[in-house]
Amino acid sequence: MFRLFRSVMLMALIVAVLPLSAAEREPDGAAILSMAREAAGGDDWANARSLTLSGHAIFFGATGHHPRTVASDYRMWRIFDSNRTVAHGADGKVRIIAKKGEKLIFEVGFDGETTWTERGITPKAEAEKFWASNFGFGIIRQADKPGFTATRLPDDDVGGHALYTVELTDPKGGKTLFGIDQQSHAIRTMGFRTPKGWHLRVYDDFVRLADPRWLQARHVTLYYDGRKSNEVFWTETKVNTAIDEALFTPPAK
Repeated sequence: MFRLFRSVMLMALIVAVLPLSAAEREPDGAAILSMAREAAGGDDWANARSLTLSGHAIFFGATGHHPRTVASDYRMWRIFDSNRTVAHGADGKVRIIAKKGEKLIFEVGFDGETTWTERGITPKAEAEKFWASNFGFGIIRQADKPGFTATRLPDDDVGGHALYTVELTDPKGGKTLFGIDQQSHAIRTMGFRTPKGWHLRVYDDFVRLADPRWLQARHVTLYYDGRKSNEVFWTETKVNTAIDEALFTPPAK
C-alpha cells in the first residue's frame, strides 16, 4: 500500500512540474476574444443597451500635416442592437455631432432604417458605403454567438504593447482584425477593409467604469491606408443612460 501511495504521489509531482501544454501556452482565437470580453467588462459590456460619449476631435485632410479642422465639441450617442450579425453595416441607432465652438462641422444619424446628415436624407447606396467605412468595433461583442469564427493570426505590437491578433468572421463573411493586449487583454487595435481603403483604429488611455463594468479608451486614432485621418479624445462616458429617441429622428424632408 505504501509503495502504491508513493507511486501515485510521485506521478502527481511529475505532472505538477511538467510545462504547460501548447494549447495552454498558446490560446486560440476564441479564448483570446473571451479574455478581451472579460477585460472590457464581461456581460455588462457585451450586453450594454446604450452608450453616450463626449469630448473633442482633430480631423486631417488628404494632404499636409496640419489639422483640417478641430471639433472642440464632439459627441456620439449609440443604442446597441443585441442581435447584430453584420460587422460593417449600420445597426441599432447612432448620432454623431461635431462642432467648433457654436459652429456645426457635421452631423450624422441613423434611426435604424434611415441615414441622414446636416444636408438631409442620405441615399441608401451612399449610406451603406459610409457605414461600411466606419462601423466595425461593436461586432466583437457578438463573438461567442453561433455563426462567428475567431482565428488567431501572427502576434503584433503597438506602442510598445505586445498584441494577440485575432480575425473575427461574422456569419455573412465580414472580417475584422482585433489586436488584444497580451498583458491587460484590452482591445488596442481594430482593422478591416473599407471602400476608403484599409481602416485601422488604435485605442489608448483607458479608464474603467465600475457600475456597469466598462473599459473605455479615451484616445482613439483612425487611419485609412496608413494615413492618419482623425483623432478622438473622449472625456465623458455614460453607459446605459436613457437617450431621447428624438435624437435619432431624421430631419423633415
